[in-house]
Amino acid sequence: QVQLVESGGGSVQPGESLKLSCSASGSIDLLNVLGWYRQAPGRQRELVAVHTRTGSTNYADSVKDRFTISRDSDKHTAYLQMNSLKPEDTAVYLCYAAGVSSGGYFYNGPFWGQGTQVTVSS
Repeated sequence: QVQLVESGGGSVQPGESLKLSCSASGSIDLLNVLGWYRQAPGRQRELVAVHTRTGSTNYADSVKDRFTISRDSDKHTAYLQMNSLKPEDTAVYLCYAAGVSSGGYFYNGPFWGQGTQVTVSS
């Protein structure tokens, strides 16, 4: 159905930036929601930012004004620009997709990527 591949994670110091990418592949006609969740050790998975194909976005309060999500015109690739990173942003960032039309069928999802590690430490 849908395969999600993330890239762009790494280790940075506080205040630095990273940009994550998520590419969705498969027999996709329409993909409604594409974005990221994150999970830190010992904590629940939490929404970071999502982008709908109509252009609506939703961010966690903790990342507003620091992170920006965008999507390519083909709607199957999303980017997360993360600025002013803080140690509390350290987590595995997982690409998330939902609402997929494929070959005349509709799949609610959710679909998840394998995750990419983001570590913010001095």
